[in-house]
Amino acid sequence: MLQTYGPLLIFAAIAAIFPLATLWAAKFLRPRFTPTGDKTIPYECGIAPESDARGRYTVRYYVVALLFVLFDVETIFLFPWAVQFRALGLFGLVEMLVFLGILAIGYLWLWKRGAFEWV
Repeated sequence: MLQTYGPLLIFAAIAAIFPLATLWAAKFLRPRFTPTGDKTIPYECGIAPESDARGRYTVRYYVVALLFVLFDVETIFLFPWAVQFRALGLFGLVEMLVFLGILAIGYLWLWKRGAFEWV
């Protein structure tokens, strides 16, 4: 049993010890950081910040980001269909047209509701 899982246990031990050892060594080898007033500001570019770094975003930004992720994930489904297009035949074509039709209806509905309008 040890001959079978021995190399795996050795590899797991090395994988656990190596990051901890390098972090421990880096703690002692790195230069010491002493925070000063200039180093603690959000942007260290030489220009004084005009306002707080934590600005507020409108809800519309998140809606557009969520819609992007939604439609991006939906287009991922097109790749396996394109790879197996010949094997799926007419049935696969019809199924993908139905899928794209539902996606287009959702897109048009969102467009009509003004979800893509940037304020």
